[in-house]
Amino acid sequence: MLEQLKQTSALLRTELKAYQHAIAHAGTPKAAKVLLGLAVGYTLLPFDIIPDFIPVIGHIDDAIIVPFLVIAALGMIPPEVMQECRERARNALQDNT
Repeated sequence: MLEQLKQTSALLRTELKAYQHAIAHAGTPKAAKVLLGLAVGYTLLPFDIIPDFIPVIGHIDDAIIVPFLVIAALGMIPPEVMQECRERARNALQDNT
């Protein structure tokens, strides 16, 4: 169980670093960069479309909107660009350890 959690954590770190590289990559379309920026911004900003104090639905909107923005952005990025960004992310994380 703990090993699986460590693997999931490592994968998440790699993917987040890859998204960071994708935003900076010249081959990433501007629309994808905007969507990824919106996903990060929506996650970090203190206000939501549906306030969190509304039971259940207030938290569900975060769980729906952010993944939708990320999936939409990833669909716009060419696969070879994402592959390159994932490789760069793996290398950067290995250099830090």
